[in-house]
Amino acid sequence: MGIYRKDILRHKIMKLIITIDTEEDNWGDYNCKGHTLKNIERIPLLQQLFDDFNVKPTYLISYPVATDKRAVSIFKKIVGEDKCEIGTHCHPWNTPPFEEERTEYNSMLCNLPADLQFRKIKYLHDTIRNNSGVEPVSFRAGRWGYNQNVAKNLYKLGYKIDTSVTPFTNWREDHGPEFTNLSPRPFRFSSEDIFHESEGGEMLEVPVTIGFLQRNFTLCNSILQLTVQRPVSYLRIPGIFHKLNLINKVWLCPEGYGSRSMIGLAKSMMRNNFGIINMMFHSPALIHGLTPFVKTKDEEKRFFDRIREFLRFASDTGIESIRLSESLQYYNNKG
Repeated sequence: MGIYRKDILRHKIMKLIITIDTEEDNWGDYNCKGHTLKNIERIPLLQQLFDDFNVKPTYLISYPVATDKRAVSIFKKIVGEDKCEIGTHCHPWNTPPFEEERTEYNSMLCNLPADLQFRKIKYLHDTIRNNSGVEPVSFRAGRWGYNQNVAKNLYKLGYKIDTSVTPFTNWREDHGPEFTNLSPRPFRFSSEDIFHESEGGEMLEVPVTIGFLQRNFTLCNSILQLTVQRPVSYLRIPGIFHKLNLINKVWLCPEGYGSRSMIGLAKSMMRNNFGIINMMFHSPALIHGLTPFVKTKDEEKRFFDRIREFLRFASDTGIESIRLSESLQYYNNKG
């Protein structure tokens, strides 16, 4: 029996999804040209780590990745070995057609006209299908720029799953959406109402797993929302709560969160009877110096170590890895 297993045997065994924003190296660069893809050369190394734990990730790929011959070759091989799946990750600033002004505001897909959103997503979708032979059914908006119009366009294009929601998080200051009151629990929804569960909804939302080390997520979120309102926000109360371990908000993400925090979050999700957890990260984090999260060679090593330690925990506790598309068949009973 694994070293973690005795702590959680009384809980339902959950499913682990890993979704990777698989994209160009150029963090924070909203130009449509001049991108590099050094990080993609590390995908085979990352995939070997997943293979060691029988994990089948979902690579959500951007337009520069979908049009690069070397990248396409790498993913065709992994998909052909049935070790992963491919989804869509739309960065509007480098996805044709290029009709909008280059601004930070327009880097959010949700801020573009609905018709332009549709044409960009369709162009990327068709490019992935034509170059890789894969028909993607899952989607994540770049910079979390998701809204009602995006969902309607996804439905028109035959998508089944979105994973753009970051629970308990507000992106308004970055010109993006607000997900403050949304839970990390997957839910079916209608493309006419993306933030409310609909039993007969045509799509499934699988949020990124963001929660609290404390059990009562709703209470923790309510308290934190009070502390970020002015003038109280100037007191930096969330940081104080975190240091005192009173309220610890954690992403299931090895960028900025250690294995202990991620394991603690997974256990908290178990105590709350969540059946699916969704780890995410960005592919440029595979090489130090490309993102704010992994700046040095030592941090790069720790990044891989965090993933390995969490996967070991998942293996020891009997958590089963599934592809994002497989969440459709699990969410009713487990989500």
